[in-house]
Amino acid sequence: MPDPPKRRRAVAGIPDCSAVLIAGPTASGKSALALEIASARNGIIINADSMQVYSCWQVLTARPGAEEIKRVPHALYGHVSATESYSVGAWLRDIADVLRGNAGRLPVIVGGTGLYFTALTEGLAPIPPIEAEIRATGQELLTRHGKAGLLARLRRDDPGTYAVIDHDNGARLLRAWEVLEATGRGLSDWQSDHAPPLLPLDTTYPILLCPDRKLLEERIEQRLQAMIASGALQECVASLSRMHLELYSSRAHGNAALIAYLQGRMTLAGAMRRALTETRQYAKRQRTWFRSRMRGWNRIDGW
Repeated sequence: MPDPPKRRRAVAGIPDCSAVLIAGPTASGKSALALEIASARNGIIINADSMQVYSCWQVLTARPGAEEIKRVPHALYGHVSATESYSVGAWLRDIADVLRGNAGRLPVIVGGTGLYFTALTEGLAPIPPIEAEIRATGQELLTRHGKAGLLARLRRDDPGTYAVIDHDNGARLLRAWEVLEATGRGLSDWQSDHAPPLLPLDTTYPILLCPDRKLLEERIEQRLQAMIASGALQECVASLSRMHLELYSSRAHGNAALIAYLQGRMTLAGAMRRALTETRQYAKRQRTWFRSRMRGWNRIDGW
């Protein structure tokens, strides 16, 4: 990650604002910059990563450790059970509570889940809660027929969402299917009715970290090796007893591959190669999304 002088220069350039937002691909050094900013500006670090919310993952998601938490307050890390359904709407409600409870501190909101930042700064459609029975039916459809089953329904009954949704993102497809099933109205139609944003982008200082691709891939590999040395395998063993691979929380990058190794279906070297490939592919999708949706953010290239 960038050295302390570079991080300090980044901190010095931040003006007065309602919040600092830090986005970037996995392993780009977001947490270190957030810690530098929060330490210098009496801040509180708030998580905007959809995997770091889960209590079951400390090592595998590179969640901040005890030393970081002792240095500055952190919020919305590890507060959700592995078996609990957690949406962007739930995250918005939680972050609103955190902001109200920490009015004297500068919010430093950091993570790699672009949808969280979009909902925070642009608003979120007021979609009614989805019943558990519909969620279970959708999950069964996804398990039995894969993403093709969900796409077929969207193509037929919700062409607006079908045209814009990521066809490779099972979680997004499942959400679109649930909304259509529960409300009879397409997700893209709902999203056209935005509620007011909690933090309009022009009141914040939004930072987008854009590291060199080759350097980022090296960091991802180094971090994976460090995770293995720090107990990632033991964390995956513990997760096996309390979660199914169909759960969203099980999708932490590297989890499925490491479980395959633990069950004797793959060598450790093979599992690490697969985990590395999956994580690099995820970082590529993040960079593509950020380029498309975060053009108005303050880019820091070569981070």
